[in-house]
Amino acid sequence: MIQKQITEKIKEFNTIIIFRHEMPDPDALGSQGGLQKAIQHSFPKKNVFVVGEEEDKLKFMNTMDNVPDKEFEDALIIVMDTAIKNRISDHRFNQGQYLIKIDHHPETEPFGDLNWVDTSFSSASEMVCDLIANSPELGLSSDAARLLFSGIVGDTGRFQYPNTTEQTLLYAGQLLSYNFSAQDFYKELYKESRSVAKLKGMALTHYELTENGVAYYVVSKETMEQLNVTAHEASNLVNCLSNIEGNHIWLFFIEADYGYRVRIRSKEVAINKVAQKFGGGGHPLASGVKVENQEVGEQLIRALDEKLTNRE
Repeated sequence: MIQKQITEKIKEFNTIIIFRHEMPDPDALGSQGGLQKAIQHSFPKKNVFVVGEEEDKLKFMNTMDNVPDKEFEDALIIVMDTAIKNRISDHRFNQGQYLIKIDHHPETEPFGDLNWVDTSFSSASEMVCDLIANSPELGLSSDAARLLFSGIVGDTGRFQYPNTTEQTLLYAGQLLSYNFSAQDFYKELYKESRSVAKLKGMALTHYELTENGVAYYVVSKETMEQLNVTAHEASNLVNCLSNIEGNHIWLFFIEADYGYRVRIRSKEVAINKVAQKFGGGGHPLASGVKVENQEVGEQLIRALDEKLTNRE
């Protein structure tokens, strides 16, 4: 059983450094921090660090450690919730002694010495719950439970998405037995500044819609600067287009130095293979890509529109 192999490696190393993907979401931070807190709770003498860039809006969940390069030499590296290497936040992931990948995205780029990739899980946070459930040596603290619950909630859309299973709810229920406030998490996660609310209003008022039901909105650098909204805050608004009648697939284009970061979502039609053709990837109903200019963005919209006309 791969969970046992992972636990044995955790027991073997005195220094463990846990990574996750860039531009973190609640599951990235929840699985990373939840695993850190669980290991610290179970093995207090181990040095367990989390690394990656900070996201101001999510600092209430967990903050990162400042880890010098020398700590990596004899370390176990664990990369959470990241399908491909170029999305790992902090380039030092390959400087450790042994690398484990734990991820619930479809496998596109195997890396590391040990890969645990399973798309049947709702989230990487649920995978950590499963790891602990199958490892008598690992236990939970209230802080670990808070982070893992937050990650599951984030990637299931508060248990609304089809990736929510009986097991997901079972683990979430077990986490709620620990001493933390789910209500405090919800309050912080879904709190919006007036600037973000203004941008949401602009998107709802001015988004475009193709004949077959691909909705899209472009957020320019100029708009973000004028409203004092970060790219991360802008990209998190993608689902404001989700419940509008006639929107079958919806996208947010966020202008960046390299072109545009695009977040893609769908109600029923799988979109990840289209995303892969444009150099991205993700889940069947939630994917992302980076495009270099508007022309490529328009090609992406047309490809998704064609996908709706030829539903599999």
